[in-house]
Amino acid sequence: MSGPALPENIFGPSADPTWILTEEGYDPLRESSRETRFAISNGFLGVRGERAFTRGRRWTTPARTYVAGLFDQTGEAGGVPVLLPATDWLQVQVRAAGAALVEDPADVPSHRMTLDMRGGLVLTDCVHGAGAVRVRVRTLRLVSLCDRPLGLQLIRLDVLAGQARVELEAGLEAANPGLAPQESPPDLMIWRTRRSGIALAMAAAAALKVNGQAAPALQTHPLRSSWTWTTRPGQVVEFERLVSLARSTDGADAAATARAALSRARERGVEGVVEDHQAAWSERWASSDVEIDGDPAAQRALRFAAYHLNSAANPGDDRVSIGARALTGSDYGGHVFWDTEIFLLPFYCHTWPEAARALLMYRSHGLEAARAKARSQGWRGALYAWESAGDGAEATPPYAVAPDRQVLGILTGVREQHVSADVAYGVWRYWTATGDDDFLREAGAEILFETARFWASRATPEPDGRRHIRGVIGPDEYHETIDDNAFTNVMGRWNIERALEVADLMREHWPQTWKRLADSLDLDDAELCLWREAAEAITTGYDPQTGLFEQFAGFFGREQIDLYAYTGRSVPMDVVLGRERTQRSQVIKQADVVALLALLPEAFPGDAGKRNFLYYEPRCGHGSSLSPPLHGLVAARLGETDKALDYFRRTAAIDLSDATAAVGGGVHVGALGGLWMTAVFGFAGVAFGKEDVSLAPRLPSAWTRMAFTLQWRRRRIRCEILQTPRRLRMSLEEGPAMTVRIKATPRPLESGRPIDAAY
Repeated sequence: MSGPALPENIFGPSADPTWILTEEGYDPLRESSRETRFAISNGFLGVRGERAFTRGRRWTTPARTYVAGLFDQTGEAGGVPVLLPATDWLQVQVRAAGAALVEDPADVPSHRMTLDMRGGLVLTDCVHGAGAVRVRVRTLRLVSLCDRPLGLQLIRLDVLAGQARVELEAGLEAANPGLAPQESPPDLMIWRTRRSGIALAMAAAAALKVNGQAAPALQTHPLRSSWTWTTRPGQVVEFERLVSLARSTDGADAAATARAALSRARERGVEGVVEDHQAAWSERWASSDVEIDGDPAAQRALRFAAYHLNSAANPGDDRVSIGARALTGSDYGGHVFWDTEIFLLPFYCHTWPEAARALLMYRSHGLEAARAKARSQGWRGALYAWESAGDGAEATPPYAVAPDRQVLGILTGVREQHVSADVAYGVWRYWTATGDDDFLREAGAEILFETARFWASRATPEPDGRRHIRGVIGPDEYHETIDDNAFTNVMGRWNIERALEVADLMREHWPQTWKRLADSLDLDDAELCLWREAAEAITTGYDPQTGLFEQFAGFFGREQIDLYAYTGRSVPMDVVLGRERTQRSQVIKQADVVALLALLPEAFPGDAGKRNFLYYEPRCGHGSSLSPPLHGLVAARLGETDKALDYFRRTAAIDLSDATAAVGGGVHVGALGGLWMTAVFGFAGVAFGKEDVSLAPRLPSAWTRMAFTLQWRRRRIRCEILQTPRRLRMSLEEGPAMTVRIKATPRPLESGRPIDAAY
């Protein structure tokens, strides 16, 4: 790692303020939130935004590096598997004349941390030292989007004053107790999870240069080295550390992968690693950036969302998915929820289809676990886990401690069953967005058939001639063990209908594949007829006289509570009212019927969509971060642009505002996906038909321009919407000619012949 001094501008962030987040100083109450916001990730490695030199002290939170798929049971959380933090590889201690360069982060008021979203970098800049020396310290860290096992740490010390003997020690923090050290070769470390048996290997190379000259290192451990030198004013000291991590069920495989990645990085050099990483980010932004003129806060919020969404995915590993906090924090143990298919997949389908496919293949690999869960409850087909970890098995904790310190049983893992329809929705959405017939034949169809089989057995025929789904939990988790939840029933019915559609498609176009799959599933015409009957008979709770869906049987008779009387509250409504009264009321935790309206607007005839939104929106307490973005999306589609913008801003504030609760447990990546949906599907009015793409823009008044790129069925479409004059420009950058609809008017779109039309 020797070579010329690094260019000074490598430590400089983007000059455009809408591409960066910057925070200065030190506030112990907000430190955990800062670490979440400034996390870096590449879908395999995630590193929280801790500050340099002070990690491990009593006033900072523990350092966290996460490795996707590193799950194990720890005895906590009711014994379910959780994502274990790996060893912190960023630890650095600097001593001048025997004293630590910084003893307390509060002693460094000049500290500035910057997240450069365009380049996928975290940068810091501050002045240290009130004793023997005074130095300006700049740092850079990244986890490579080009070569995912790699992490890089750079530190530059510019000596401003003082002459002293200085020691810099670069090492590792003690490994998590859940990681057992293994006998390792001298050039790396290997650990293994204690119960799941997953091996983690780490290799590293570090160097220090003083005024461009390599300094000799004293190595005391395979991954720990130290250097000493004498400072002088004007001196420039550069520290470089490359690290590679690998996960495998086999320790030798993990070691080989880590060694190979480190070798590639050393051959490429530090500047090359940075260059390759930023080139990969440039490619991602070319496909996923949403440009907003006239509203810098909205622009920054959308880039923050896309930054973390792009950071969360790894199309090269279909054995892992994206947890509710991605790789940015420990909340929910890294578990995967319905968030992935409903809130994240739309972004990936239309900006990064390879990532979307990998996420759905994770569900395919978990199909046997879903079958086992259905059997355990007496049903047929596949019932997906409400929370899953590495193998797709149910990982919902059996209990939790409520705000009043009471121990409560958690029922979602047993009763929140709409997740199977949500997975099917993701499969259908991906296939219709990409035209990936190979995926449908190899994996998607089987998921659709087995989830449809579950719903056909779950919806029980009763004497009234209808089929009912009793004893469930819908998206509104304030109401447990309810009957005929509209979201669950309608999504289940939709799931069956799509499975029947795919069965007909496969019979017609791929008869041999159909026969092989039907034989393996023991699926015959008699069962398909049963599915059709079940879909027709499932009760939905829709009343054609009022145009309303009843959220669940008996909901309309529950106590009405005016939520506006509780405006300004700082805790969820179930805490304000108590669990029992909340369950007897019409107070909704999060979008439920409104969620159904967001996903299946075609299920709401005439003006039923507006009627249901007007009825349910005032009853929602938004006790989940997933609720505001769905309300924003629906409001925008209904033409309620000001209300939609309010929900958009509320969604953005969840992770970006210090006025809300601390976000130390990780970013709310589902809400960030919902923010993108509100902008693209809501304000831009993008929708997808069987053979075309339509746009019906409804921009907020302050947004003078909106531009973005979409991928659809192997096409790349560039869209630009102008507020004044009201113009829509579209160009086909890749793929065959197609039809687009601008406010329902069809227009041909061909390569080299862009559209410029009024809307």
